[in-house]
Amino acid sequence: MNQVEMTEFPVGKPQEALYGVASTPDGALWFTLAKGNAIGRLSPDGAVSRFPLPHTDGQPTTITCGPDGRPWFTLSSANAIGRLAPDGALRMFELPRPASRPFGIAGGHDGCLWFAEMAGDRIGRITIDGDIEEYDLPVKGGYPSCMAAGRDGLMWFTLNQAGAVGSISATAAPRIFPLGAADAAPVGIASDAQGALWIAQAGNGAIVRFDAGGRITEFPLHSRAARPHAIAADAAGNLWFTEWGANRIGRISEAGDLAGYELAAPGSEPHGIAIDPHGCVWAALETGRLVRLQASPRD
Repeated sequence: MNQVEMTEFPVGKPQEALYGVASTPDGALWFTLAKGNAIGRLSPDGAVSRFPLPHTDGQPTTITCGPDGRPWFTLSSANAIGRLAPDGALRMFELPRPASRPFGIAGGHDGCLWFAEMAGDRIGRITIDGDIEEYDLPVKGGYPSCMAAGRDGLMWFTLNQAGAVGSISATAAPRIFPLGAADAAPVGIASDAQGALWIAQAGNGAIVRFDAGGRITEFPLHSRAARPHAIAADAAGNLWFTEWGANRIGRISEAGDLAGYELAAPGSEPHGIAIDPHGCVWAALETGRLVRLQASPRD
């Protein structure tokens, strides 16, 4: 396996709580500053731009590249979905019901954005024009967290407090699938090229593979306290994830082979993760830095 080179880029201050990161087709990295109340952009040439948000404490958290190629993000405290244009023009879309606390967001096969409402026990869907629909889940207090588009045309989500994943579409009612471990606390979710879903279980320090037939395979990490958080798939068949509690970036192949990469500074607290158009892996560190890893080919 090729050596992984790690490079850090300062983009914010530790007190601003750098959280989510996403790549857009132009090669830029967009990121959220949850306590800095701003969205940032790291351009391919290394320039950093900031876009303040019009809330005292909007708490921007998860961010993704939408079907329109623009960054879309959730504002958990402001109860809204935001979108930025390359020139910094901002649009905000308030959710229909108050205190829903939107968190995870991902683009769907239908050209819309789907998001999880942590406090609302709902999944939401927003068109690029801002029309919003919401879908009640059959589990109360499940804490819907992250979203991913499955190869089956469905949107998939984690239920952090229910130890489960679920699926939904505009025409298919939500279905819930328990993961088995009472202390799983699933957060991040991603789909691979074979149609399997990969889930980061923060509660018991494991990565789970949930295949198209519903079979669950658990891959324990080096420590139950690793607290895997976000997860993303690269084009080579690897899944990359942040280990928030272990100060590492992890990698798992589709065959289940695990590797880990220590971050340079102790207490970096990695959260969001993304793959750029060149196959590089990027993670958001709460210390106010983005770290880039050159994605290695599969063994």
